[in-house]
Amino acid sequence: MASVTSRAATTPVFRASLRSRPANGHVAFIPQIRKLVFEYCDKWPSSANTRTYLKNHLEDLARANPYVEVVLKQRNHNEPIVRGFYINNREKVIPLNEFEVTGIQKKVELLLDSSGAKIKSLKRSTVESTTEAARGIWSGLHADRPPL
Repeated sequence: MASVTSRAATTPVFRASLRSRPANGHVAFIPQIRKLVFEYCDKWPSSANTRTYLKNHLEDLARANPYVEVVLKQRNHNEPIVRGFYINNREKVIPLNEFEVTGIQKKVELLLDSSGAKIKSLKRSTVESTTEAARGIWSGLHADRPPL
């Protein structure tokens, strides 16, 4: 008897096809912010609260958010600001000169929780359809005149 060898019809599985793309969902969450830059002056009194915040809270902020790069930048003779850089290549800038330490902390949390998207007005949003209406466009000029 002759031996019969059969090969199973299989397609090769490449390693690159086994990778998964990260996406937000019920299992994983990818924060939208990637970088925080604090810019302040060492001498100006308007930067005093920012310096206090950085001295007392910066290490806790960095430990709580390991996915965010935190950068300190001296900006001599200018008001203090914080910049948030996002994954969608946008940035948000918030001036910190009028805030106390707790206010600065709230603004930093606002940047951390933000998506970086443009603010869109929710009022009067126009409805746009991708398909034409089933009855077509009605016009009083094209309607038949009723009999008298």
